[in-house]
Amino acid sequence: MHASKRFSGRYETILWFTKTDNYIFNLDAVRAPQKYPQKKYFKGLRIGEFSCNPLGKNPSDIWDIPNVKNNHVEKTIHPCQFPIELVERLVLALTNENDLVFDPFLGAGSTSAAAVKNNRRGMGCEIVEEYYDIAVERTKLAMEGKLKTRPMNKPIYDPKNPKLSLEYELEEASRQFLLFNGAVQ
Repeated sequence: MHASKRFSGRYETILWFTKTDNYIFNLDAVRAPQKYPQKKYFKGLRIGEFSCNPLGKNPSDIWDIPNVKNNHVEKTIHPCQFPIELVERLVLALTNENDLVFDPFLGAGSTSAAAVKNNRRGMGCEIVEEYYDIAVERTKLAMEGKLKTRPMNKPIYDPKNPKLSLEYELEEASRQFLLFNGAVQ
C-alpha cells in the first residue's frame, strides 16, 4: 500500500480537453477566498476602491485537497477513491446546471455525486458490481442532500495552527445558522 521503492504519489493530473474554443468555464463558481479581502487602491483614479474581486480570486492550478483516508468523512471500501471536493470544482467550473457529466471510470461515484449535488446530471461506467452499488447509493444520498462530504475550500487541518481550522468551523456554523433562520438567501 505504501511506496517503498519510489516516491509516494501526492498529486492527481487532470486532463481537460475541449472540441472547440467555445467551451464553458465558470470562474465565479470556483473562486478562492482573497488573502486580503479588504485591500484597497491607495493611489490613482480608483483610490479607496477595493482592489480585488469581491467574489474571490482565480484559484491556481494547484489545489491542496486531502485524499480520502480511513478517517475521511467520505471513505468507502474503494481503494483509490477521489474526494468529492476535487471533482466538484471541475463540475462547477466546466459545466452549467442540467449539463450531463460523464465518468467512464465511476469507481465509488464521486463524480456522479458531485454532479447531482450541483444540479447536473451524472452518468458513468463501472465494471466492479460492488463499487457500482456504492456509487448508486452515494448518488442517491447526494440527490437527497444527505451525503456527507468535506466542504469545498475548507482549510486542511494544521496541528501547528489549529486556530485556522477553528475559525473556519465557527464561520461555517454562523453561516449555517443564518441560512437555517432565513436571514441569508
